[in-house]
Amino acid sequence: MPKSLKAFKARALARPDVRFEYDRLADEFAFLDEILKARAESGLSQAEVAARIGTTQSAVARLESAESGHSPSIATLQRYASAIGYKLQVRLVKERDAEARSTRGRAKVARTS
Repeated sequence: MPKSLKAFKARALARPDVRFEYDRLADEFAFLDEILKARAESGLSQAEVAARIGTTQSAVARLESAESGHSPSIATLQRYASAIGYKLQVRLVKERDAEARSTRGRAKVARTS
């Protein structure tokens, strides 16, 4: 990363509102990075992936983009993964602070009853 980009990122992330959004989107960006790397490793272009799954190159570009705001279905992600020689795995991972939220939720219910 060029120095000017690193400096810009550091300044931006020093702002609490920017840091919050950056952290909130971390999982989404990590997933997008993963699918882009997987397609690159497969040696396929977006057009080739599109042909394999029966869609357009622009649809694949939207799937690979954080800008689209599009949430593809699991079936679409499975077709994409299969087209590039991968298998999609979806799993739930317990959040570290889930117990605290769960306890707070029960306390609110108990108080309103």
